Amino acid sequence: MGEDLDGVDFTDRASDWNKFLKKHYRRELGEIASQYPHLRSLEIDYRVLQKSGRTGLEIADELLKSPGKVIGDVRDAIRNNNLIFTKDEEEKVADVNIRFVNLPKKLPVRDIRSHHINTFVSVEGILRKTTEVRPRLTSAVFRCLQCGTLTPPYQQEYSRFQEPYRPCSQCERQTKMDLVPALSKFVDAQKVRIQESPEGLRGGEQPQTLDVDVVDDLTGTVAPGDRVIINGILRSVQRVSYGQKSTLFDVYLEANSIEVSEKEFEEVNISEEDEAAIMELSQDPELYTKVSRSIAPSIYGMTQVKEAISLILFGGIAKELPDGSHLRGDIHMLLVGDPGIAKSQMLRYVIQLAPRGIYTSGKSSTSAGLTATAVKDEFGDGRWTLEAGALVLADMGIAAVDEMDKMAKEDRSALHEAMEQQSISIAKAGITATLRSRCALLGAANPKMGRFDEYAPIAEQINMPPSLLSRFDLIFIMEDKPDAMIDRAISNHILKSHSVGELIEHTRKSPIEGVDEEYIRRQLEPVTPDIDALLFRKYIAYAKRNCFPIMSDDARDTLTDYYLNLRNMADENKPVPVTARQLEALVRLAEASARIRLSDSVDLSDAQRVITIIDNCLKKVAYDPESGTYDIDRLVTSYSKHSRDLIREIKEVVRELADQNGRAQMNDVVNELVKNGHNRDDILKRIDEMNRDGQLMQPRHGILKLLS
Repeated sequence: MGEDLDGVDFTDRASDWNKFLKKHYRRELGEIASQYPHLRSLEIDYRVLQKSGRTGLEIADELLKSPGKVIGDVRDAIRNNNLIFTKDEEEKVADVNIRFVNLPKKLPVRDIRSHHINTFVSVEGILRKTTEVRPRLTSAVFRCLQCGTLTPPYQQEYSRFQEPYRPCSQCERQTKMDLVPALSKFVDAQKVRIQESPEGLRGGEQPQTLDVDVVDDLTGTVAPGDRVIINGILRSVQRVSYGQKSTLFDVYLEANSIEVSEKEFEEVNISEEDEAAIMELSQDPELYTKVSRSIAPSIYGMTQVKEAISLILFGGIAKELPDGSHLRGDIHMLLVGDPGIAKSQMLRYVIQLAPRGIYTSGKSSTSAGLTATAVKDEFGDGRWTLEAGALVLADMGIAAVDEMDKMAKEDRSALHEAMEQQSISIAKAGITATLRSRCALLGAANPKMGRFDEYAPIAEQINMPPSLLSRFDLIFIMEDKPDAMIDRAISNHILKSHSVGELIEHTRKSPIEGVDEEYIRRQLEPVTPDIDALLFRKYIAYAKRNCFPIMSDDARDTLTDYYLNLRNMADENKPVPVTARQLEALVRLAEASARIRLSDSVDLSDAQRVITIIDNCLKKVAYDPESGTYDIDRLVTSYSKHSRDLIREIKEVVRELADQNGRAQMNDVVNELVKNGHNRDDILKRIDEMNRDGQLMQPRHGILKLLS
């Protein structure tokens, strides 16, 4: 017995806790006393504990090593000193949860080892799955079936039902005991699975998971996709297979407290100095240039794309209307470009800047991986559970999807709802659910033939459905055309970056005289962002949290005039240039432009800035050289209005010239259309397209017959 007590500290911890709680948590204890049982958890901040003198430091260290004893000491202090004063105090003190938050050191899931068992740990990650909240038996009372005597309460362990193994104390018969639920105690319980955050993984690593046992008022507070920090005691349970006990043990975390991090940019801590720096930066006359220069400075040029990306990072304002409808504020953008133009590098840089970002690539993404999948496993009770996909995990952030043109057709269709309604509806395996995916989508794709043909319509060159293309607010065409001046500037920029990189690696191995940190900093200036990445993240978070600009009359009139001008280009013979979706995009972009400078109003300058960007996009994407006007149909459908008119005329001429079997001579049809002013090559191309689409058929060479 003496050996067991050698290492035990005999100081009266209950009195230390009494002093600490009276000094720092008197108000919280009073709230529990008045609001019990709705409020039955006392949250103790670990940082406050550490700062409360030498005793506080000792208690803080003791918590990490023997959490069970420390929580018992806190309960003793509350009970012995009547810190929660009510008439049914005994029962209340036993039911009050002591929770510790804000532990300084986070333990990665993959670093959990046997020496951590029964210690207090803090684990950070993404919530992958949750089960339903169900009552769990904690203290069971049994009745003897022979004489009806009640047994004293039996404490129940996690995941194992304990029955009495002695005969009845009254009649002393070895009889079966029956559980009395009315006298037994239950607690709400839920099982959740936490997974490592994908950002911290090295290449090729499988993210590891940890099961967490959540009880009482912590249940039902988190959902799949949330970024959480779970503090608790690491427990072990023995594996049993086919009734045989194994020497291997499984670990699980007994949750003590849950902190939801990265909840709508709240995770970015902004100090008073940071706020002063943000305010100073917002007054900078060169702000817009600095912001766009701070995005991927290692990539030369692309000024307009970077300016558009800065608008995406800040985003418009999401609006909830009184009738329950939701207007999205996130801006979607597609980069379509020739290979080797640094699209993927741009996407990866944006994901690093965004306070929450997920990167995924075409071929390796399925619709289930992007949205959500129903999985049947032994995690809960063998039921089907939902697993959140990439777009759900990117909620309130940015989802970057590279190589969109390589994705399977049915997988791309999963993006439709996520982009416009910003939700993902699932109806699988008896589960009908709607998950939120309030994220901006940044896509990258290559042209169908590998490189752009500037004379063919964009919709023919992108292997993507028109319905998906129309959901993007901005589509940038990035062509790689030889230009001696630009090529020289790009090559100088790339070689400068490489030479500085070589210098840094070389000096690590063997220092060179005269090459110090200051010299390297000067050399790195061309590829150093104007705004430090950490400050930039804080600036974005601050703007999203505090800046909600209102559209000024000047800006509203300018946007309306621009929209109406484009719409007025449409008459009987001209295509419809712009739809209401483009007007909504203009509003979102103008709001984002005002947010960049932390303005309370969307001014004329914002409207003019976004009109310039949209104009450049439409010039590349929707300009129809045949009619000399903007034609959004070139983007939204595979055919321009000119093509659709020609197809209709071909059908009319075939009907007019057809015999009683519905067959017409191809030469006659072509000659008739040439008389009407159409180009012969265009006519033959459209006839070939109609043949492929199943609108026409050629029973014999030179004979046409309509099918629809």
